[in-house]
Amino acid sequence: MKKKRQIVVLGGGGFSMEKRGSSLDDYIFKLTRKRKPAVCFVATASGDSDAYVKRFHDAFPKTRAKATDLKLFHRDRTSLRTHLLSQDVIYVGGGNTANLLAVWRVHGVDKILREAWNRGIILCGISAGMLCWFECGVTDSFGPLAALNDGLGFLRGSACPHFDGEANRRPTYHQLVMDGFASGFAADDYAGIHFIDQRIHKCISSRKRAKAYRIERMRGHVIETELKTQWLG
Repeated sequence: MKKKRQIVVLGGGGFSMEKRGSSLDDYIFKLTRKRKPAVCFVATASGDSDAYVKRFHDAFPKTRAKATDLKLFHRDRTSLRTHLLSQDVIYVGGGNTANLLAVWRVHGVDKILREAWNRGIILCGISAGMLCWFECGVTDSFGPLAALNDGLGFLRGSACPHFDGEANRRPTYHQLVMDGFASGFAADDYAGIHFIDQRIHKCISSRKRAKAYRIERMRGHVIETELKTQWLG
């Protein structure tokens, strides 16, 4: 039986931003249907920040998950493929998306992640961990907000995280799409989009006002459509 290919992208929120636990993370974990899923945190975008990795482990103790992390800046002898393909969830942290993609490609992680996705391992992430799965997106990897054009392409089109969290995100994304950038999806802080086999299954949020959106160019105008978003409470 063919397994579902699932990706959950977060515009913001999760353990990275919510100190007392997040219903977004709970939603992701429940997709595994396991009491204590195996979850690997990939903090490449932050340069494998020790503080970020510690925050992950503090959020997911042994009573909640079989939590591990994968470091690429200080490699040990662990087989990347063996470790990643043994997970139920691969959780990608925020930071510099351009650097993340470059490092992943050098180490072959991009190919392993595609294999993991095809095997039904749940992929997810926040900010850079949202952008990386799309073909392109709005990033601050180069300083000012700009286009990133070499995403992994597991999901079609473009993406923009932190849609309500940073003043220039919305106008920059609109202008890029107006200028010919691929249509795509935006998510506010504390909102996420769950894709199954490249199609939206559900939009979710851990804050009542947080939403997800479809952004597209039609007849010379940029159309922003608010997507039905379920508040998880």
